[in-house]
Amino acid sequence: MDSPDPDGLLAEQLLRLTRRLQRIQSRQLEPIGITPAQFRLLRTVAHYDGPPRMADLAQRLDVVPRAVTTLVDGLEAGGRVRRVPDPDSRRVVRIEITDEGIDTLRSLRDARRAAAEEILAPLTGDQREVLGGLLTALVNGMPERRC
Repeated sequence: MDSPDPDGLLAEQLLRLTRRLQRIQSRQLEPIGITPAQFRLLRTVAHYDGPPRMADLAQRLDVVPRAVTTLVDGLEAGGRVRRVPDPDSRRVVRIEITDEGIDTLRSLRDARRAAAEEILAPLTGDQREVLGGLLTALVNGMPERRC
């Protein structure tokens, strides 16, 4: 009989927790009318100093440009972003966040906090602090990834 694999168990627990957090977040995003992928794109647009090019977004999100087009279409239909011409090149389109998009981001951050609170509810303050330190160590040990 094989002995339990502690690393395998930890990996499974992390995956289960991640899936649970995603389900909770999706449930909270639904009333706002935005998908998790749209949230990620909106958050990414907001991190740029100026309106990014669609190609910049595809690269940052590590997706094909067509996927960005589809996400932008949905966000633009909801009034959260708008396409604007590039001042230096007529062929380039940039994506600009609107006031509605900024308001949506605030709501989404609140939803994200609520999802985290639901997940962390069983932990004491001390346990949360320890978990935060452990997660920081794991995140800092990973190669850098934007957004």
